[in-house]
Formats: sequence, structure tokens, C-alpha cells
Amino acid sequence: MVTEGPAKKLTVYVDEADHFGGKPVYEVLLDIFYKKRIAGVSAFRGVAGYGTDGVFHTAKMLELSTSLPVKIEAVDSEEMINKVLPDVYHVVEKGLVEVTDTTIVKSRPMSLKKEQEKGEHMKLEGKAKMLRIIISEDDKWEGEPLYEAIVKRLIMNDIAGATVYKAIAGYGPHKRYHKKKTLAVHGELPVLITVMDTEESLNKVIPILDDMVNEGIVVLSDVNVIKYTHRDANPETF
Repeated sequence: MVTEGPAKKLTVYVDEADHFGGKPVYEVLLDIFYKKRIAGVSAFRGVAGYGTDGVFHTAKMLELSTSLPVKIEAVDSEEMINKVLPDVYHVVEKGLVEVTDTTIVKSRPMSLKKEQEKGEHMKLEGKAKMLRIIISEDDKWEGEPLYEAIVKRLIMNDIAGATVYKAIAGYGPHKRYHKKKTLAVHGELPVLITVMDTEESLNKVIPILDDMVNEGIVVLSDVNVIKYTHRDANPETF
């Protein structure tokens, strides 16, 4: 299994009509990558485009086009990608082959993820840390509500869980009292995001929050988890 960190991305562009040994080139490449145990490969068929002939092609509903490009992407370690390059060079007579540096941010099979959710997160009992982020309901980050952007980044960093609370009344450093009005959708009321996980996990996201929270408060405190359970994502029905 490919691990997180520096890696190589191999991208091959061929024509859907190109063949090698009686089979479409992209199928031959997929077979090679599979036999060479490349971690993961995807093939994408173009829906529109043009090539060196300058002719524009589209995939029409009632017309089967055989002149559209197919892109094959493989991501693995430099060692594994280098192993398949001679075969790719042999098979691809026409097309484009490129190798670029990339970084694997997250790599985890679904089955392993589920086991870790049942194992590691279920064992979150005893000494832990609570992170409390208080920001304004109207705060934005790259066009979306800041609290939503923060929660998304917590998910990316495998934080056990986060809960967002919207205040119904309160005031901040400006000493202006705010109250949730019945017909008001937006306002300057605070939003509280509560996060609980191990100290090690939360320390990873603090620099991210440092960059995102321009006005607000971030508090990290010690907690003692008495019991921690979470719902089954796919509960059995009887």
C-alpha cells in the first residue's frame, strides 16, 4: 500500500482508438499496472477535445466516437513508477507520457478506515484534550462560512469529531449585545466549534487554525473522557 508523503504520478494520454496487440492501449496499460502491483490506477475517457490533427471531437449521445482521448493516471512510489516506465514506453507508440512529483496527503483503504474508527476512536477514554473555537457566524474563509471550512479541515486531519453550536445570544470584545431574532438568518452572533481528541492529534490542527481564525478565540483544555462511543454509520435494520 502506498504511504503518505512524496510520490510520483504517472499520466498517460492516448487515443481511445489506439490498439496494441489487438487490444485498446489503455486496457493493455491497466493490465501492466495491475500485474506490476501499482497501488492504484484510474482511466478517464474524454467527453470532448482535439489532438494534433486539430479536429474537435465530442461524445454525442447517439454517436459512438472512437477519437476521444483517454487519460490513465497511476500514483505510487518513485521506485514502483520507474519499474513500469519501460513497458509504458514500449506500448505507447502515439500519445503523451508524463511523470510528475506529487504528495500523498491521505491513503487509507476503506476497510482499514472502518477498523480504525471502531478501534482507535472507540478507545478514546481517559486523558484527552478539548479544543474550543469561538468565531463569528458571519466570518468567511475563501467564500464559505468559516465554521464550515474549519470542520472540513478537521475531517481532513482525521480528528475524531467536531460539533458546531450557534449562539442565541451573546456579546464579544466590542461589548455589543446580540440576540437571535426570529426572522434574522445572519448576524454577528458567535459560533462555537467543540473538538475532542488526543493532544497529539489536536496539535496538528492548531497551526491550521492559527492561519484561519483572524478574529476569535481558540482554547485548548484538559479533559477526562469517561465514556466515548459513536453511532454505527450503517446501523443494521431488524
